Amino acid sequence: VQLVESGGGSVQTGGSLRLSCAASDNTVRRRCWGWFRQAPGKEREGVAVIDGAGTTAYTQSVKGRFTISRDNAKSTVYLQMNSLKSEDTALYYCTTGEKSSWLEYKYWGQGTQVTVS
Repeated sequence: VQLVESGGGSVQTGGSLRLSCAASDNTVRRRCWGWFRQAPGKEREGVAVIDGAGTTAYTQSVKGRFTISRDNAKSTVYLQMNSLKSEDTALYYCTTGEKSSWLEYKYWGQGTQVTVS
């Protein structure tokens, strides 16, 4: 499956962005999906995950601000980001694999840049 992220950009502190990850097939609902990010000079970190049952989880620093969701009909996974902070600045990637209940990291998109200032 091929993944294409979009929706990144530059935003002021406190602003919002919605990232999209479009999949090339219609198996979104059967996969576990994740969003990762990587800031300059830092390791890639997991941000949010949604499994095939729709259960979600978030890293502590984004809880209450970010929401991961999916639209099966559009074969797209989203990351709604509110109350953005400068420390959210990073290249954001979506990833998935062949499993429904856990994240396999098998397929990755090219990334979309988010800059908060």
